[in-house]
Amino acid sequence: MPGNTEQRTHINLASPFIIKMWVIIFLVEFVKGSLLVALLPVYMENILGLSVTVVGLAFALQYLGDNLFRSPSGWIMERIGYRFTMTGALLLIVLAVTMIIYATDAVWLSVACLILGIGTSPLWPCVMTGVTDLAGSTKSGSSGAAMGAVEMASLAGTGIGPITLNFMMDHGGQSYRTAFLILLGCAVAIVAVALLLPARIGHASHPAPHGQGGGVTGGRKLLKPWESLLRTLHQVKTTLKVSRLLYPALFLQAFAIGLMTPVVTLFARTELHVTPNQFSLLLIAGGGITVLALIPAGKLVDRMGTTAFLNAGFLLAAGALAFFSLVRWLPLVFVAVALVGISYALILPSWNAFLAKQIPKGERGTVWGLFLTLQGSGMVAGPVLSGKLWDTVGHGVPFLLSAVVMLMLFVLHLMIVHRTKLKAGTN
Repeated sequence: MPGNTEQRTHINLASPFIIKMWVIIFLVEFVKGSLLVALLPVYMENILGLSVTVVGLAFALQYLGDNLFRSPSGWIMERIGYRFTMTGALLLIVLAVTMIIYATDAVWLSVACLILGIGTSPLWPCVMTGVTDLAGSTKSGSSGAAMGAVEMASLAGTGIGPITLNFMMDHGGQSYRTAFLILLGCAVAIVAVALLLPARIGHASHPAPHGQGGGVTGGRKLLKPWESLLRTLHQVKTTLKVSRLLYPALFLQAFAIGLMTPVVTLFARTELHVTPNQFSLLLIAGGGITVLALIPAGKLVDRMGTTAFLNAGFLLAAGALAFFSLVRWLPLVFVAVALVGISYALILPSWNAFLAKQIPKGERGTVWGLFLTLQGSGMVAGPVLSGKLWDTVGHGVPFLLSAVVMLMLFVLHLMIVHRTKLKAGTN
């Protein structure tokens, strides 16, 4: 696949791997977005009578399952390939949705959310490793446009899922059970597409490190994941040579999103008093702008670099989120949501391209898994704190805190770039 000269100039966004992963990402986020944004918050609170704190804890378990298994799934992917890693894990999504259909209490719904997270854990390590491998075979080595394309699939699924389900519930008179059954069908389709993935991308392969080959004993093989993790930690400390400030930035980037996830639907209904149709329009206003702008923004990132886009995106997001938490007039709400959408179109491709430049050629899947675990840990902490703030402090507080986090990211990024320039000047 990466053999001809055209593909060596830029990543081919129409390559079979990108298209298949695009479909998988879209469907996974369609299911997750429908569950976590449109269905479960209202279902758990209004139908089952659970508190928002319990909803936040259930969501946190989903993110916990996703993050705990990202680094191991990256390591496994390097050994057995994309197809079997993704297929085996995505079968768990089918199990999770089935459990949600029949669960009637907080415990089983929380377990289902945990399994859902484990099932999605290989998704982003596989995607990021694949894009990084493809970028490594090009002359420019740039990945901004490809990162924008996969983020577009993610946001499209996250937005279209809740919009579709809200429309069905509002106009079609469908029950929650019917909605869950539709998502179960989507989960089965995800597994079918995963079976079409290649084992490897072109020439890229990830054999076991030297000295850990086929002659080892079974007990020795069981130690390989731990040895791989230790080796990856050593790479982060020495080979990657990243600023220590990158680690809190990884956490905060997802923490800002995690603060909003479990309460945005409740905020729209209780504070803004919007109908399901109006909420769908809000999602289109924010998510639609982001989706449309991602690939153009990614191409500009490839040409101009990531620094200006990240600085502008963090500042715009901070202002827009603070504005969103304070306004109640619907036209101004649409303006705030649109500004948030523009800010994330600037942040997402540039942030992922920024991280891709830090990844060494060896053990890409494991290192991406580690980075995404650190980043995703913010998605574990965010919903727990968000639900608590909603119940005890105020309904707008999670969004204000998210704005503060964006300002912290702006400052951290400035410091990381400054230190990187200082190190480059001394070499």
